[in-house]
Amino acid sequence: MKIITLVKQVPDTWSERRLDPETGRVDRAVSEAVIDEISERAIEAALALKDADKSTTVTLLTMGPAGALDALRKGLSMGADDAVHIRDDALQGADVTITSRVIAAALLRRPWDLVIAGNESTDGRGGVLPAMLAERLGVASATGLDSFELTGGAAGGDLVGRRSADGVDEVLRLGFPSVVSITERMPDARFPNFRGILGAKKKPVEVLTAADLGLTDLHPAVSVVSVAERPPRQAGTRIIDDGSAAAALADFFASRRLI
Repeated sequence: MKIITLVKQVPDTWSERRLDPETGRVDRAVSEAVIDEISERAIEAALALKDADKSTTVTLLTMGPAGALDALRKGLSMGADDAVHIRDDALQGADVTITSRVIAAALLRRPWDLVIAGNESTDGRGGVLPAMLAERLGVASATGLDSFELTGGAAGGDLVGRRSADGVDEVLRLGFPSVVSITERMPDARFPNFRGILGAKKKPVEVLTAADLGLTDLHPAVSVVSVAERPPRQAGTRIIDDGSAAAALADFFASRRLI
């Protein structure tokens, strides 16, 4: 089986994050860039399939600036076989319409059976890219899976996925080729060992531009009209129990028509 796992480099959620008021985009210079945790889980899901069938290959694919190579190297050190890096200054700030078109074009360049992605990134939180890819490629998709397993191989087998939504547990079965997205209920990613870290530097990474993919007329479907900073938070009301706290609390709720 040939698996392609989508990877994204994002600003670290533990560091400061803000928008650039001039471009309306995330200001990536103010925070450390890391591989998205949900991308790591997607890689882990692919590698688990490879562990079960040694003939399986895992290719990583990302679209991002030169620094996104670090995210690919992390996945390669975990055990992926090779990677594809779509890198083009013209793609900076691409919306999901452009992103899905570019990644779909890259997927059409090589044979594959299964694409695994995270359900949503921690920076954009769009949650629609996997489904858009499946639509563009004309293949089956299942999104937001909490777990999945294969029954048989890519030839004649099925993928059985499970997800929970609105108190309902769903079981989905789909054939190949297909695109799936997974949630944070999937297993944590493995830690790369020393051998994997050294070997990652030798694994092939194909670099592509939009022109390499035959895409020259990329126009966003969404544009940012304006950006405004979040207003500063006002200090809350502090009530100290000196014997009159109950009355003060009641007055506070009453002033806001909460009682």
